[in-house]
Amino acid sequence: MTRTTMRRTAWASLAAGTALAVAVGAWSMSGAGGTAGRPVVLELFQSQGCSSCPPANANLNALADRPDVLALSFGVTYWDQLGWKDTFAQPAFTDRQKAYAHGLGAQLGTPQMVVEGREDLIGANARDIDLALRRARPAMDTAVTLARGRVEIGAGRAPKAGADVWLVRYDPRVRQVAIQRGENNGKTLPHRDVVVELTRLGAWNGAPVGFATTVPADPALRTAVLVQAREGGPILAAARL
Repeated sequence: MTRTTMRRTAWASLAAGTALAVAVGAWSMSGAGGTAGRPVVLELFQSQGCSSCPPANANLNALADRPDVLALSFGVTYWDQLGWKDTFAQPAFTDRQKAYAHGLGAQLGTPQMVVEGREDLIGANARDIDLALRRARPAMDTAVTLARGRVEIGAGRAPKAGADVWLVRYDPRVRQVAIQRGENNGKTLPHRDVVVELTRLGAWNGAPVGFATTVPADPALRTAVLVQAREGGPILAAARL
């Protein structure tokens, strides 16, 4: 069985989900549990070499301007051998998805969306995403203050094992990628909110803590901070600049 076949077998339900998908433009994605101050964290794990990923990618793009949703696109590396190397993928992003696979008891495959570190779905069906966003109840177990050059995490309720503080830098611009090989050969795929940097700043154990950060070299990049239970656990707090 080829790697492509294994992936399609593992995600066999995708075909049915795509067939039933409601176009984002026709389905009103509203009523998420997030706010501009504490958006719902929605992460997409995808690969430009995956023929099943463009619908999920398009759905994430459609959510990129929602103030109550923090949409993040992570390129993974494990399909690079299929003929096209994802231009945004990093091993750290693959490791993050593997942590979710462990924490959520999910299969490793693409596309995969993770909501608040608590629920995963394929992401090709816009209605499924809308329902997941409506179910989301974003936690704010601590205050996060994010400014240029500094991140402050306040006192709050931390898991017994503690939590990680992640700095995320992402590009809100539309990035058009012309695919020249592999399953999406000949297509030009638009990407938004592409994550370009994922850095663990340190730990949070319930006591106030601060971290110095650098200013991104590209002023167009946006910054977010996630306080998250370890090993792919739930998001405990989030903020963006």
